[in-house]
Amino acid sequence: MTAAEQLRNEQAAFVAAVAGELNDFLTSRQSIMSAISPDIEPIMGSISNLVTGGKRLRALMCYWGWRGAGGDPSAQQVVTAGAALELFQAAALIHDDIIDRSDTRRGGPSVHRRFSELHGTRGWALDSERFGQAAAILAGDLCLSFSEEAFTDIGERAAAGSRARLIFNLMRAEVMAGQYLDILEEVAGPVRDRAGAVSRAQSIIRFKSAKYSTEHPLALGGALAGASNELLRGYSAFALPLGEAFQLRDDVLGVFGDPLTTGKPAGDDLREGKRTVLVALALDQASGPESAFIDARLGSPDLADEDILEIRRIIEESGALQATEVLINEFGAAAFDALEALPLDELPKTALRRLAEATVSRAS
Repeated sequence: MTAAEQLRNEQAAFVAAVAGELNDFLTSRQSIMSAISPDIEPIMGSISNLVTGGKRLRALMCYWGWRGAGGDPSAQQVVTAGAALELFQAAALIHDDIIDRSDTRRGGPSVHRRFSELHGTRGWALDSERFGQAAAILAGDLCLSFSEEAFTDIGERAAAGSRARLIFNLMRAEVMAGQYLDILEEVAGPVRDRAGAVSRAQSIIRFKSAKYSTEHPLALGGALAGASNELLRGYSAFALPLGEAFQLRDDVLGVFGDPLTTGKPAGDDLREGKRTVLVALALDQASGPESAFIDARLGSPDLADEDILEIRRIIEESGALQATEVLINEFGAAAFDALEALPLDELPKTALRRLAEATVSRAS
């Protein structure tokens, strides 16, 4: 078997094991929730549907962090950790879609939209939108609870006071803080000092996305396997800039991505009012009237297609898109340099390199 085949087989086996773990976990909780009431089934169904798809980036980062620190490829602990990360990711996605008023997720209705549609098809009373959002908040909260249960199931290596537990707790707190900074910037950004907009946007992506997408999952796997503090620092030097490149690419796709590939409408981030690094750079580099145009239109849920095209034009012609691509390349280069310096066996190093390449150059 070639090294490439070994990597592919090992990674596929882990992804399948995480899928099986999630299925077993949710099936066991389904029986508990059904005993409360069969009416809970749509919430469980929405969670199951969400954790079925996705790229498993966080679970895979955790796995290769585990393997890089000498962890056994057949161990159950890292599979359970991967499942816990996927459940946390599902919670974050559910709540993020509510906050962003996003009606789609992976090419289909978002969870709050599914519950609004359920309300309509059943002919229930009162407001369908309010019901959809309330039900989705509870579904997200249940995912958070399930994520904690799954992580606790790892056992002693994830016990209170362990390095893995401290990383897991910090990851969750930072995501909530970053999410708040994001919604704060949407409402306060237009009246704040524009000179600090890029710095604020970079802080948001670091804590809302970059750390929990790559840095913390990689460190979590390493900590579970008993990695040294030096190796964990090396993991961070690689994974944090990778996560920042990942989110910057996501921001570009949110404005310029193909809906058939991204699964979201064109210009969705502009309708949601996201003050990303891309947008902050455009506001800083465009002419006064053009910046005023972006400020006036950003966050409008009924943003017209011609307005999206005009904002895209401003972003491109101001140099903001090019500047963002430069940042992506710089963060990517820093990540790859740090990866080469890591004292890892060739298999985990190659796996992390491929994950990094896919993350930086992705189209969805």
